[in-house]
Amino acid sequence: MGDTELRRRVAELVSEATGGEVPVADVLGGGSMIALGLDSLGLLRLVDAIELEYGVEVEFQGTGRRLDTVDDLVAVLDAAQPAA
Repeated sequence: MGDTELRRRVAELVSEATGGEVPVADVLGGGSMIALGLDSLGLLRLVDAIELEYGVEVEFQGTGRRLDTVDDLVAVLDAAQPAA
């Protein structure tokens, strides 16, 4: 998946949720956000930011779908968008 606007914005939200400790470029690299340094507090901040910005409820636990990379989150947001 390329650097779409949505992908970049989600990466920015991850970086903001960590207080800038995880750089946007690292998130865009596609690795595990947990391995990059997103801790439980950062995860809560990220969920809140996504829910506020996109109006999409995100659950990292118990969804049956792994949400550990920027691409995982983008897929959830893409699926939640109404068809054009």
